[in-house]
Amino acid sequence: MRPVVLCFSGLDPSGGAGLQADIEAIGQAGAHAAIACTAITIQNSQQVFGFEACAAALLEAQATTVLDDLPVRVIKSGMLGTTDNIAMLTRLFAEQVIAADTPFVLDPVLVANSGGSLGDEQTLVTAFRELLPYATLITPNTHELRALSGEQDLHIGAQKLCAKGCHAVLVKTSHDFDSGDIEQYLYIKGEMVHKSILPRLKGEFHGSGCSLASFIAGRLAMGDALVEAVKAADSWITQTLRAADAPHPDNANAQLIPNRFVEF
Repeated sequence: MRPVVLCFSGLDPSGGAGLQADIEAIGQAGAHAAIACTAITIQNSQQVFGFEACAAALLEAQATTVLDDLPVRVIKSGMLGTTDNIAMLTRLFAEQVIAADTPFVLDPVLVANSGGSLGDEQTLVTAFRELLPYATLITPNTHELRALSGEQDLHIGAQKLCAKGCHAVLVKTSHDFDSGDIEQYLYIKGEMVHKSILPRLKGEFHGSGCSLASFIAGRLAMGDALVEAVKAADSWITQTLRAADAPHPDNANAQLIPNRFVEF
């Protein structure tokens, strides 16, 4: 069968972010998405109202059932929601329930684009630091990068996360500015190896970070090298955002939903 990416993430009822974004993006990358649901969220395309996290034992049971059955090539995590869930995933790596050479794309979700809480930030940051050494690639937004590294300078922060054990960090500047092109930097083992400049498109997007990280995971599952996977994801995400759906076309400030089925 197609290579499998096992995704740990929450369910977004609007379908814009979370597990549905993972499934669609990974499918577009050519791979098959299996899921371990971390939480049921109460949100729409514009706002997070709350969530109920899955117990760590339930999440582990979902994951190990898939790992025992399908040829999982890559792990991808998004919203984990609780320190217990982060600790459980860390343990699956530490005890090699997940094979030691399995690539892992970590999207360290702390808050939604709308600003809604997806867990207590400081306790999540502390727990994530134990998971970092198992990450092949971490894809934080600028807020998450600063929170995890303790550094305001994004480049120093990326190097610090590499020093903490991450193999690679994708620095995304889209949250830092309201105008101008978006710069991205890929650091591997503390060295910048790739820079890309993406056009800043009009509007705010619900699920763009989930989609980008998951497409990268899908391409890694398909055999791409990391730099090539990032390049492919940049090209794809730009097209999905250009073709984004507008749930509230009469509201210029409303978030848009990436069209992950666009031709590219």
